Formats: sequence, structure tokens, C-alpha cells
Amino acid sequence: MRIKEFDVIVIGGGDVGLGIVFKAVSAGLKVALIEKRNVGGTCVNVGCVPSKTLLSSADRIMEIREAAKLGVQAEIIDIDFPFIMSRMRSAVESGRSGIAGALSGKKNLNVFHEEARFTGKYALELKSRKIRGGKIFIATGARPFVPPVKGLDSTEYLTNENVLELKERPESMVIIGGGYVAVEYAHFFAAVGTRVTIIERGERLVAGEEPEISDILQKEFGKRTSIHTGTEVKEVARSSGGYSVFVKDVATGEEIEISAEKVMVATGRKSNADILDVGNTGVQTDDRGFIKVNRYLETDRKNIWALGDAIGRQMFTHAGDKEAEIAWHNATHRKRVKMDFSAVPHAVFTYPQIASIGLTEEKARKNYEVLVGRAKYSDTVKGSAIGEEEGFAKAIVDKKTRRILGFHIIGPDASVLIQEVVNVLAHKGYVSYISESMHIFPALSDLITETLSNLE
Repeated sequence: MRIKEFDVIVIGGGDVGLGIVFKAVSAGLKVALIEKRNVGGTCVNVGCVPSKTLLSSADRIMEIREAAKLGVQAEIIDIDFPFIMSRMRSAVESGRSGIAGALSGKKNLNVFHEEARFTGKYALELKSRKIRGGKIFIATGARPFVPPVKGLDSTEYLTNENVLELKERPESMVIIGGGYVAVEYAHFFAAVGTRVTIIERGERLVAGEEPEISDILQKEFGKRTSIHTGTEVKEVARSSGGYSVFVKDVATGEEIEISAEKVMVATGRKSNADILDVGNTGVQTDDRGFIKVNRYLETDRKNIWALGDAIGRQMFTHAGDKEAEIAWHNATHRKRVKMDFSAVPHAVFTYPQIASIGLTEEKARKNYEVLVGRAKYSDTVKGSAIGEEEGFAKAIVDKKTRRILGFHIIGPDASVLIQEVVNVLAHKGYVSYISESMHIFPALSDLITETLSNLE
């Protein structure tokens, strides 16, 4: 079989890989894009687009339920679950078709909807042909990690992917895991009326966040879900009403049985790099299977870069987009630039919402003498006006230089409020960058300045 040569090969048709594709095509290079499934990757097909469309409905439900605290008596007459799911699928299809249209007819671009595997340093074998590239970018993403729980492999469990295929609302659901995906879907299903139970082996939900943030999330979730932390799943078995989940308290050894119509697994992600046989290139992976890269996103093999979820670092779409910019720059310029993972923000679209950037207090204290500032939403005029009692922000600042090391928020519009701090941290900014700027009063953005004024 004759080998077809390309200047650039991109493996993975998600946002990250597409960022490389469009840059390479615009540069007039001969490009191959390999995507065995739908273009758009995790974000468009099973991640950001569908989940945030669903969560928008959940947020509105919660706002209506809490309207009484502002003197508005409102009642939800009906929640049309099939419509909510159909609306989500329309959003996915719109995003997917838009990308396909953008790729269609691109000169010098070949799109292969096939699975590929490396057969040599720069060679790949597909079902239809063999190809070789001068520069190769691996952006193969990740898939749900499924723990080795007895009985789970014979269970029709849900993940963030097939949960989107549901047509009818489950009456009850056990969610195994307490990370970002778990708590977002717990919010959604609890809002639409499913009886949700969360099983988390660790001592708290969203363990990567500040402990105070985890505490508030657990307190608020406890009002509408059942939460078992410090608990591991021992077995899942079919029962007359769906499934029986047998769990064990890690500390006490107490075992209980939880019944649910559906079981969802949200215990992390696994790199897709293993499907590629990357070892045939000399590219190295870590003990979890994620591809190893240096600060320039280069693998151990010259002219092969890896980026996005395939490397397991800050697995967010916006981080992947930035990695695509940097990888392409480093592939086409003599002077390389580094990827700064410390400046990657994230949000968890639960209710209440969470947003963070930089170091937690615990991590910062390992290398810095720090100042810590805190403020509640209710410390600001707007926060008090909307009746927000629990939400707060926390800042971690280097005492010596007053450079902001981390910032963390839980409460309304946290993902929007954090952006001001994100912009400052992108330039290694100091407290004065924010405190000396004028803020609209009385807006929720006062929460940022109030937090930084309380450093101690």
C-alpha cells in the first residue's frame, strides 16, 4: 500500500485539534485530519455544549424555586424532560454541523473518519491507507475512566457520554464519583426531579477546591441530594427496580445497599493515547497513560506534539485552545514559548457555581508566606440585594510582593466574576492591578475588591 505524505497530521477533531488544522491549512500546508467519530470532540459532542445546555435548564429551575426569598411566589407547573434533552441534542447537532461545514471544501485538507495507529516514528496506518507526516499533533482527547467495581462491567451504567441519550427522566440515580462531572450532573438531575445519591470515596466533593468551598457545596447539595463521602462502591447488581449499589464506609467498615433506577459513573478520565499505539513512535506516556510533554508541549519524539486531554493537564477546553496556539507557534517558530498551566482558570457549573484560578491556600503556603483575604457576597450591596447568604470569595497573595497567587469563588456568576482575576494573573499581576482600578457600584464585581481589601 502506497504511503501518502502530508506536511501536517492532526489526530483528533476536537476544538484543540481543529485549532491546529485551521492554522496549518491557512499556512498553505498539506494537512490530514484523523477523527474516527464526530468532529467537535468532547466539548461539542459530549462535554461543554450538551452539559451546559442541560445545566441552563437546571439553573432556571433552581432560580424559580428560590424566588420566594426575594418576595416572588412562583410555581413550576411542569418540567418537560424530553424537550430539555431534545433541545440539548439540537445544540450538539448545530455545533457539529457548523464545524463540518467549516472543514468542507478546504483546499489541501484530507479528513479521515477512521481509527489510526502508529506503525513507526511518523507513520500511521488507517483502514483505507497508510500516511506519514512531517509534523504530527496528537489531540486524541480522553474517555471516561471506569473503576474495577464488581458487577459494573455487566451493568448498563451511564457516563457523561451515553447519559445524553436518555429520553425519559430517571426516578432515581446513584452517581459514583464526586468530581466536576459528577456534581454538575447531580445538579441537573436533582433539579429536574430525580432522586440523586452521590458516592465519593474521598472525604469531600470536588477535592481539588478549597475546603471551605467543598463544605458549602456539600451543604447546599445536601438539601436536595443524598451524599456519602468517605465511601467506596464494592459491588453493583441488577435488581427489580434497576440496580442495587453496595457501598462501604471507608472509616467504619459499615456496609449499606442503595437502590436506584440508574447508575452513573463519573470517576475521572482516561487518555485515548493507548488506542494509537504511541509507543511505536518513541513517544512516552505516564503511569496513567497520558502522553508526556515538556513545557513546550513537545513529546520525546522531535516534530511530534501532544496537547489537550491526551496529556492530562488542566483538562478544560480553554486550556486546550491555548495549548493549540502554543504548540503551533513552537512548531513554526525558532523561538519557542512555554505553556503556563498555573494561569489556567476553571469553573464548575453546579448550583452554587464554583470558579478558581491559581494556588489553593494549602499549596501556596508550601513555598510562600501568604496573605489570605475573604469576603462573602452579602458583604457587598449587590450580593445582599440578591439575598446570597452562603457564597464567598477567597484570595491568596504573596505577602512579600503582593502578587496574587490564587483566587477562589463559590456563588452566583462565579465563572464570570473570576475573569477579572484571570486577566491579572495572565500578566503575573499584583493586588494593585485590581484595587487601583475603578469598579462599577453596586455590582457583584465588588466582591473581588472586597476580598482583596481584607488581606491578613
